Amino acid sequence: MKNLITISAPSGSGKTTLCKALQKVMTDIEWSTSYTTRSQRDIELDGVDYNFISHDEFEDLIVSQNLAEWENVHGFYYGTPKSTLENAIEYDKTILLEMDVKGAIRINELYPENSFSIFIIPPSIQHLRERLKNRGSDSDKRIEIRLQRFQQEMGYQERFDHVMINEDLNVATQELINVVNELKVGVLNGS
Repeated sequence: MKNLITISAPSGSGKTTLCKALQKVMTDIEWSTSYTTRSQRDIELDGVDYNFISHDEFEDLIVSQNLAEWENVHGFYYGTPKSTLENAIEYDKTILLEMDVKGAIRINELYPENSFSIFIIPPSIQHLRERLKNRGSDSDKRIEIRLQRFQQEMGYQERFDHVMINEDLNVATQELINVVNELKVGVLNGS
């Protein structure tokens, strides 16, 4: 069963918005709450959007091998607890994991029979630049760093099971819902 659904995208491509829209429609899908060392944004809830922890606490999780994957992204750690994934597999739950491209690839390598990866791209780099500026949470310097990473991340898209463009939020939301519905009924990738 393909019950670990990873969603990856360059920063600012709308992956969080799409994931939340999917969850409103498909209420049986659970959200994997990752650990991070970055600061909590005003719209985020600790323990819901992320588990916000210190750098030292995160390194303890690495040493104790409690993470299925982890990555340093833009100077902050992000990681997925092994227990969340193993619980989903054991109890046939569908889990949605929003993560960077390397994390999604790692999950696919660790759990090839249980995972399905989706890569979301913006219509253009200029469109992405505008989204990041309009979001208002990053300095111009941080936006430029994110845009440099965008070029690297785009090189990974062929390693994903499904690639989609988020040009129109309503169209992209419906595409994501359709893909996940097909997964749940076993139409995609022999699940």
